[in-house]
Amino acid sequence: MGKIIAVHSYKGGTGKTLLSVNLAATFAKLGKKVCLFDLDFRAPSLFAILKINSTENWFNDYLNNSWDINKVLVDVSDKVPGKGKLLVGLANPATEAIRDMSAKDRKWEMRALGRLLHLRNALIADKQIDYIVFDTSPGLQYSSINAIVAADLVAVTTTGDRSDVDGTSRMLKELYGLFEKKTGIVLNKVLDFNTEDRRKELYDRINNIYKVPLLGIVPCFCDILRAQGNLIFAQDKPDHPFSTLLTEMAKKIDGNELN
Repeated sequence: MGKIIAVHSYKGGTGKTLLSVNLAATFAKLGKKVCLFDLDFRAPSLFAILKINSTENWFNDYLNNSWDINKVLVDVSDKVPGKGKLLVGLANPATEAIRDMSAKDRKWEMRALGRLLHLRNALIADKQIDYIVFDTSPGLQYSSINAIVAADLVAVTTTGDRSDVDGTSRMLKELYGLFEKKTGIVLNKVLDFNTEDRRKELYDRINNIYKVPLLGIVPCFCDILRAQGNLIFAQDKPDHPFSTLLTEMAKKIDGNELN
């Protein structure tokens, strides 16, 4: 049976979208059938990262009940190696569309939650999709909460920033804990990870502050920053240490090692 993964963060700038795209691509590289959705409706970015210049239908349209999900999905399997499949549902980047999504009321959000929950039948049950990955908005946007409710696993990206540590620890108790969601932490942009004292500090933080399983620790790679979102590492840099870490994360999730 397939899984739905919501990639979330307390604040922006944690590498959430980078993780979403590359984790989805890694699953596809490992031979899985994957759907990746952009739920960051206030700052859509997947269309740019995946270099998709135009599409007739957007994931917004699916949530608005205007289109069937099959009309929204774009096949980008040619962007990743291997025998897997990668389909994406893009958020509309037009200013008018962003304004429209920002103005949705609670009733609309409740209907949108129903549409997200329907994806389990429409994609996992009917089309044998192995993984659905939601790239969410940071913080407590309705769209993010809906994604978390619909998900089987929440992959939380966080950094060493003090406010990020505090905010993430609160969300673990007050949001993910409230919905009883299986959660894994990804510590990103970590400095000085090659020293024993630093590694001990990070593992102690996970055990004592976050108190949830570790999905992965990603050092601060300068070449990732220089890439500025122009590379899908699973495809473009398969031998890069980040690609190796992504494979390890994907295998943890696939092997149900976050219990």
